[in-house]
Amino acid sequence: MTLTGELLIGAAHVPAGAGTMKALNPATREVIEPEFAFGGAADVDRAVTLADEAFDSYSHTGPAERAAFLDLIADKLEAAKGELAERASLETGLPVAQFEGETLRTADHFRKFATLVRQGRFLQATIDPAQPDRQPSPRMDHRLQKVALGPVVIFGASNFPISYSVAGGDTASALAAGCPVVLKAHNAHPGASEIQGRAIQQAVAEAGLHEGVFSLVRGVGNEIGEALVDHPLVRAVTFTGSEGGGMALYRRAQQRPDPIPVFTEMTSVNPTFVLPAALAARGAEIGGGLVQRAMYNVGQACLKPAILLAVDGPGFAELREAATSEVEKVAARTMLTPGIHDSYTRNAQRLEERGATRIGAGQEPTRAWDGQSLMYEVTGDQLLAEPDLREEVFGPAILLVRLTGLDQLLEVARAFRGQLSATLHAETPDHVATAQLLPILERRTGRIVVNAFSIPQEVSYATTHGGPFPATSDSRFTSVGMGAIERFLRPVTYQGFPDALLPEPLREANPLGLWRLVDGELTRP
Repeated sequence: MTLTGELLIGAAHVPAGAGTMKALNPATREVIEPEFAFGGAADVDRAVTLADEAFDSYSHTGPAERAAFLDLIADKLEAAKGELAERASLETGLPVAQFEGETLRTADHFRKFATLVRQGRFLQATIDPAQPDRQPSPRMDHRLQKVALGPVVIFGASNFPISYSVAGGDTASALAAGCPVVLKAHNAHPGASEIQGRAIQQAVAEAGLHEGVFSLVRGVGNEIGEALVDHPLVRAVTFTGSEGGGMALYRRAQQRPDPIPVFTEMTSVNPTFVLPAALAARGAEIGGGLVQRAMYNVGQACLKPAILLAVDGPGFAELREAATSEVEKVAARTMLTPGIHDSYTRNAQRLEERGATRIGAGQEPTRAWDGQSLMYEVTGDQLLAEPDLREEVFGPAILLVRLTGLDQLLEVARAFRGQLSATLHAETPDHVATAQLLPILERRTGRIVVNAFSIPQEVSYATTHGGPFPATSDSRFTSVGMGAIERFLRPVTYQGFPDALLPEPLREANPLGLWRLVDGELTRP
């Protein structure tokens, strides 16, 4: 595919209307061709207007048609795997093989949503039949299904150029729900974004759908983001990134004349608690294993286990030694963007200014934007006294916390803000302590992991990638897994309708063969 750098607005390829940019290879510091177009408010309006025009027809596609469209996107992503991985590697400095795997996982994500759509369970079809003879008053027939919200704006993320980007889980789940998508591509990987965007654009055309089902825009600064959030036809927004960026969008959306939901995935340190019996039995194994997982993607993963907590006692020295030894083996690698690298450097320095002691360091950087792996240590008292020590350092840094006992472990657990995940390592003698810790963690996270690590995460029906603020702006939803579709749906009840006017999922004959809740009983198709 020859990259053109144009915006993809509906079926059109649109040249720059507000300037251009070129991609940057952070490993070599070389500028990469071609030039990529920036759009402005007029481009946003065109894209969102097309999405709104597409909504009625697309949201009423049947399960088979919509699922086939999602499968077609998956096919096109797989067909572009080599080219996409090469370009993503060029724009990030990360290995080609990593992006080949990311492409396949993303295609699989679309196929899982295709299966979900065919099953139709996301509609939550519910029927309360009429009871004309009920006393003291009759009941009319009530039927409910979930419907799509409307056009959705998705902000692509910087750290996963495929699975959290143009063809990522937000796009897959929004399209599965029946919502047209306007995608704001991240400027850190414009070429990889265009390859994905054109794959989806082609799938829209081949499926015979309205061109407004998908558009891709790009811009500089806050202007285009504000225009997207402010547009009166937009019905929801998703964002993956910093707390500051996510909350700016969230507050802006709430100030609209008609506020809309903004589903953010922002910040998390994913604390790992090692209970005493597990520490004594497996301290070295846990310490080394955690570092290996934490350094994935040069520590630039939202699920990085960033803070390791254990009571000083049998096994602590082994855990500490294994972790620091593993950190010291890690080669410095290029971070995703110069800005992320600079922020990492500042935040690592902040840890030291707040009293953290550096106890391990990886190999020295050889290039300007290499991230050096670092390990710090503090006491439980320090962590409790200094909130900044509990904040995310996005990059390859880990903080080890030496606790005085179980009481302090529980106190520290209560001090954490909302998290995407929390992990505990426990053996059978730790179960009493675990029972005390679990209610604390349940209030602070959407996923609790036992005797494993917070990363990687399975994409499945039982997945939760979300948690209380500031991990997300709405802890009731997940941004990964099949449950992510719930963000883009709302219930509608049809009361007293003749059968011929009902949506197919609610008709008496159940023509789509769906599982339905009828008068409180789950019924087979």
